Amino acid sequence: MTVLGRRLKQARQLAGLSQEQVGIEADLDPMSASTRMNRYELGKRVPAYELVERFAKVLNVPTAYFYAVAEDEAQLLLAFSKLPKAKRSQAVEFVVGLNK
Repeated sequence: MTVLGRRLKQARQLAGLSQEQVGIEADLDPMSASTRMNRYELGKRVPAYELVERFAKVLNVPTAYFYAVAEDEAQLLLAFSKLPKAKRSQAVEFVVGLNK
């Protein structure tokens, strides 16, 4: 399984959606949505970046999440994306401050 496939499956499961539901909501053909999603999750096919952006929107995760190799980075991306905009700058300042 590829990083993108693993992240896609994780995000889909967190959202409580089936492969078919995600595919259909991302505007894939309903007749092949489940099969295509299965192939993407297994790493047998690689979706175009534009399709990954649609998956991110459907699953309410940042697009970068699908490409995060390290688990801690993926979790930070998810947590950061869920923060209210007012708190995001505080989070960035805090993390940047840790490097000083």
